Amino acid sequence: MAIQTVTDAIRYVGVDDNTLELFENQYPVQPMGVSYNSYVILDEKIAVMDSVDARAAEEWLSNVAQVLEGRNPDYLVVTHMEPDHSGSLMRLAQKYPEMKIVGNAKTFTLIKQFFGTGALSEDRMLEVGERDTLSLGLHRLRFLLAPMVHWPEVMAAYEETEEILFSADAFGRFGSLERTARAPWAPQARRYYYNIIGKYGAQVQALLKKTAALEIQTICPLHGPVLTEGLEECLRLYDLWSQWEPEASESILIAHASIHGNTAYASEILKSKLEGKGVRVTMCDLTVTDLSYAVTSAFYCGKLVLASSTYDGGLFPPMKEFLEHLQTKGFRNRRIGLIENGSWAPAAARLMRAELEKMKELRLCETEVSLRSALNQTSEAQMDALVAELCAE
Repeated sequence: MAIQTVTDAIRYVGVDDNTLELFENQYPVQPMGVSYNSYVILDEKIAVMDSVDARAAEEWLSNVAQVLEGRNPDYLVVTHMEPDHSGSLMRLAQKYPEMKIVGNAKTFTLIKQFFGTGALSEDRMLEVGERDTLSLGLHRLRFLLAPMVHWPEVMAAYEETEEILFSADAFGRFGSLERTARAPWAPQARRYYYNIIGKYGAQVQALLKKTAALEIQTICPLHGPVLTEGLEECLRLYDLWSQWEPEASESILIAHASIHGNTAYASEILKSKLEGKGVRVTMCDLTVTDLSYAVTSAFYCGKLVLASSTYDGGLFPPMKEFLEHLQTKGFRNRRIGLIENGSWAPAAARLMRAELEKMKELRLCETEVSLRSALNQTSEAQMDALVAELCAE
């Protein structure tokens, strides 16, 4: 990715990665790619804001050197130590031996774990805490600790002069800048949030409270575009997401896991009945849809119908995995309907209910649709009753 101007004194020196298949080795990011963001603040003293993944080290070091134009950086500010942001840290530290590393106490604990206790001398470590400041000349950074958004050492840095929030992984988004320059921020930011940060809504709320008193003109995250427009909407969505509230409270997601197609067919019938009542419905086939997209859809909608086959007396694995993911991400505050299928011993509804009882603030519909391979007169009546319940609230 080419160097970009954020402001007269601040440059984007990050790197696009268009070859990565799986972010964190589990979330598909093709064909959109991902960006590893880093910034340089040019002032009387120079601060580099975060490093990048080791796989992008050479291009990043070249970008930094080009922006420095022969000067040496005074500081490398580390807001997050996850390897996709710290993988090149020691490369820069070795290239500029006079440069100090700025972090909090937990940052330096992780640096020693990652790179060895002797990787940095003590005199190169500049430890900062909550609301500490670092003057660069005309620019001044104020640090806001943000533990568990989404690692324990995370902190944000607010540049007071130009009112810029360096937000670590918060407000990040999947997608390289080159390939997604014109893409809207929210869709992939939503998927990134719910799958990467979503478990830590309470901690995100704590960070939002800290930033509420700040005038913010620009947000510089560690993934995705620099945000200069629509900040009010970005902040609104983060506030909503971090309270586990749905964006579309009346929309319904039907998530089905079907072995031979009968459960999928029943889900299509339910979709048709709901749409006939004017309800907006999204369908998700859990046997083919990546979990990161399924989880995102579940959080987006206010209501969820789970339709699953029974498998050897247990819950069909795609549904079980989906429910386990929802639980780990803190899924709550939704209306839930259940459809089970089992030719000789339907058990999926009971098993799904047991998984849902591990979550918070869910309201299960009284009606359960129970199929024995395909819809019959009884299960059709159950489905109509389920539709009535879902539409009543």
